[in-house]
Amino acid sequence: MRTTTLFLLALCCTLKAQNTYVIKAARLFDGKSDRVIQPAVVVVSGNKIVSVGDTAATAGSVIDLGDATLLPGFIDAHTHLTMDFDPDYIGARERQESRTIPELAIRATANARKTLMAGFTTVRDVGSGEFLDVGLRNSINAGVVPGPRMLVSVHALGSTGGHCDSGDGYRFGFLRHEMGPEDGVINTPDQARYAVRFNIKYGADVIKTCATGGVLSPTDDVDAPQLTQAELDALVSEAHDLRRRTAAHAHGAEGAKRAIRAGIDSVEHGTFLDDEALRMMRERGTYLVPTLAVRTGIAESKFPPLVQQKADLAVKAQDAMLRRALAMGVKIALGTDAAVYPHGNNALEFVLMSNDGMTPAQSLRAGTSVAADLLGVANKLGSLESGKLADIVAVPGNPLDNIKVTGSVMFVMKEGVIYRNDRQPVQSASR
Repeated sequence: MRTTTLFLLALCCTLKAQNTYVIKAARLFDGKSDRVIQPAVVVVSGNKIVSVGDTAATAGSVIDLGDATLLPGFIDAHTHLTMDFDPDYIGARERQESRTIPELAIRATANARKTLMAGFTTVRDVGSGEFLDVGLRNSINAGVVPGPRMLVSVHALGSTGGHCDSGDGYRFGFLRHEMGPEDGVINTPDQARYAVRFNIKYGADVIKTCATGGVLSPTDDVDAPQLTQAELDALVSEAHDLRRRTAAHAHGAEGAKRAIRAGIDSVEHGTFLDDEALRMMRERGTYLVPTLAVRTGIAESKFPPLVQQKADLAVKAQDAMLRRALAMGVKIALGTDAAVYPHGNNALEFVLMSNDGMTPAQSLRAGTSVAADLLGVANKLGSLESGKLADIVAVPGNPLDNIKVTGSVMFVMKEGVIYRNDRQPVQSASR
């Protein structure tokens, strides 16, 4: 019975994606340019875009969104959909430990739906536990639950006592052993290679590592390096040999530079990067994912003194770092660290990047075509072009005039399936 139900759900989504739509709006931002196109017409057949800008197109169900702007489905390159935002730091840790794996999985589906409804049709999920991210990704792909397309990392990889060590000083005594490579904790180059292979065996699309301390981990300095050059070299080399891209959580400059030398594909956060690190990133094509939106969750949260001190230092440094990165020509992709702030508010990152000197068009590209390049999916996502997957969102007005409208998504289509349309029901066009 269960197998039949899952099959029917998947079939339902497949059938819905076979429709042909003519989507109209006042304007269109294609994800690559600096301007909007007026008027906007995008023709979708099945799960792909057939044409863009053909104002004579009439064959299909017409969706006229009026004074709105069509954009590619947004991409968030740094999320944690299997975790919940909870401003009570100590209480949150206790609640997380007390929840069963089925409960955590069910809660994750709610986070996935919120993210999709906010217009983010693709995410890179960079750290989970109990293979929850793999299960959520697979369930979304099968059409069992609605959510964004997910690239997942399984366990983030780091050192004993570091930011990626989920034991982090509180659980020893309740465990029979310290965490090891199968839990994401590595302490030698060989363990790094094994952990990469283990993650990929169990479903990882991307390999994420913690090259420095973190804000919310209670036993480390936020900017201290936590892996040796040899360990990072082995980790990145193994991941690239197995055709997986890599991401490094790195607040401090030295740990980030080790990751950059190893060939890491992106630096996450980058809070205390110095000019040398930024130059290395520009020269090597390393992406920066600044995660500015975390400040909203931090502002709402109650932390122990050590964590609060780290949080205050990090938030104060974010804006100046991003401005320097932008001035130096570093590639910047949108990522939010969703779960450190409430899921579904991802579009705030567009606003915060614009506040730090990016033009609205630059910030939109960071969350569409640039993020698609980082994730290795630019051949099918990140822009509105013929032949690409039909991931389309719409916002009221013109986001190049007011970037804040990205927080008011009114239409969401993912691979030709409509998940949200606030403006009007679909109308059948004459043929």
